[in-house]
Amino acid sequence: MALSQFRMKKFMYLFNVFFDTNRSGTIDKKDFDMATENICKVRGWKKGDPQYEKTKTVLNNVWIGLQAKADADNDQQVTNEEWCKMWEEYSRNPNSVLDWQLQFRDFMFDLEDTSGDGAIDEEEFAMICSSYNVPEQNARDAFRKFSRNGTLEITREKFGELWVEYFASEDPSAPGNFIFGVTKFE
Repeated sequence: MALSQFRMKKFMYLFNVFFDTNRSGTIDKKDFDMATENICKVRGWKKGDPQYEKTKTVLNNVWIGLQAKADADNDQQVTNEEWCKMWEEYSRNPNSVLDWQLQFRDFMFDLEDTSGDGAIDEEEFAMICSSYNVPEQNARDAFRKFSRNGTLEITREKFGELWVEYFASEDPSAPGNFIFGVTKFE
């Protein structure tokens, strides 16, 4: 089955907004180094802080895993075609999730749960999304969609369910489509 236009738009949104940090058109190690700096700056973590070091380690592990899985031509970068192919494979069998994908999912949850209370709220979500240049109102609208207007607690377990839905669902109104701060894919 070919990758649908809808899912390709979702995959490319994630590629462009959250991974291709330097906007080079490919994902490489520099993007992860830049993401580490940006995330730590937003959170107020300085070099040497345990949170800074953890962020650097996790994102480095994500890069190593992403590169091993997606960089088909071993050129030290992941193109949008390689990216989409990898996520399409994942979406066909989300139970075959790779360690780096779990690390990234858990990292995103922990990053967004700024209070550390085990759940993501609208304020936390909007703050982190805005650090990736997602307009704050878009992030708030997206949060309301995937949290059912704040009536659904976004725990780690629920975030994991929404995560799978983001990558696998063809339904444009599926709540998981909104976990990266966007309400429609153009």
